Amino acid sequence: MVARPDPPTEIAPLPVVVIVGRPNVGKSTLFNAITRTRRSIVGDEPGITRDRIRGEAEYLGRPFALIDTGGIIQNDSELIPSEILKQARVALDRAAQIIFLIDGRTEITGADRDLAKMLRQIGKPVTLAVNKIDSTSREDLTHEFHSLGFKNLFPVSAEHRIGLDDLLEHVTQGFEKSVESETPTVERLPIKVAIIGRPNVGKSTLLNALVHEERAIVSPVAGTTRDAVDESVMHNGVEFVFVDTAGIRRKGKTKAMAEKLSVVMARRHIRMANVVLLVLDASEGVVGLDATIAGYAHEEGRALILCINKWDVSKEKNKRTFTENMRDELKFLDYAPAAFISAKTGAGVDRLFGRIRDAFTSASKRVTTAELNRFVEMLDFDRDIKVYYMTQQSVRPPSFIVFTDKAKNMHFSTERFLMNQLRKRFGFEGTPIEIKTKRR
Repeated sequence: MVARPDPPTEIAPLPVVVIVGRPNVGKSTLFNAITRTRRSIVGDEPGITRDRIRGEAEYLGRPFALIDTGGIIQNDSELIPSEILKQARVALDRAAQIIFLIDGRTEITGADRDLAKMLRQIGKPVTLAVNKIDSTSREDLTHEFHSLGFKNLFPVSAEHRIGLDDLLEHVTQGFEKSVESETPTVERLPIKVAIIGRPNVGKSTLLNALVHEERAIVSPVAGTTRDAVDESVMHNGVEFVFVDTAGIRRKGKTKAMAEKLSVVMARRHIRMANVVLLVLDASEGVVGLDATIAGYAHEEGRALILCINKWDVSKEKNKRTFTENMRDELKFLDYAPAAFISAKTGAGVDRLFGRIRDAFTSASKRVTTAELNRFVEMLDFDRDIKVYYMTQQSVRPPSFIVFTDKAKNMHFSTERFLMNQLRKRFGFEGTPIEIKTKRR
């Protein structure tokens, strides 16, 4: 008897969640908030030629595919054009769950009602998300949306990430959990790095030093604006994509519009990056604008490295003294490693590749729920809140949900203690950590 080889193991496809709604209700913002990306809409024409946008997300260890179908647009001959329905139908047929998004700041429209009628006929689970509810006072206005005929209704604010936990917990309730791994393979991914800082601190010089050090440019690509240039570089088998942005200008030194534009563009490149290099001028020390710019990266949850440039011409020669002064000015970046470099001479620049990779790995690290439960058991919580267990919600940045006996958020000091213990136990150097609390 001839033994037959075992059939190849098939990987089950991810469950699909589809976002639908009329234009301008915030579908793209919700998509970005759930996937933690800033994706571009493909196609300029409205409706028919707008492609479905697909991304992958995970909630409480339950991975899923997320699809944004684009706005269903009214035309002269019929309320819902058949071409757009044909586009959306492909996604809806595959959907395990449908999120029907409507604008909570406006009254229910005829387009909302027609779309609701169509969704009820499909026979798939539909969750109604009422968007732009950014305060508790507005939650009382959501009851009128029950008239659309859907049992499950969640008030959310996609822009401010309010209410997303409750929405995602409901939507993903029946999804299978993934097999958790200690450290995901991140080397295959290109690491996107944004170089930010105020003008004349040496950002462009640093970019040139990083690129010419290897002399292996994969593809120089013109940026989306005149003040940004992308350079793709291979280093030890890993691809790094660097973007050099224009310096954020001081207020009062330039026109208001130019000031706003520099901030907008810098924040855009920060959102698109995996790791941020904040370039500081060692000859001038840390100034207030440096802290402001650093705050942008911190608020976006990006891994960050402090690059103290022009160290060769700095009057302060003691690295420990400079570091202490810098930490005093940038207290909220205690997790960010510091690198003393000279972009002009190339001193210390090559070591940045390893630091970037380490920061990216930290931001991508996933800790299993079993490990976190053991971690919680070992904690000495002498505080007014009882922690039952915790789980990691997502990565980049590492985000944790802590289940407690209180409905309120943790006190700042307790949250700080928990973050410090997580870093002490699991590392996470170079990346911020997010803590969310939930009553068990």
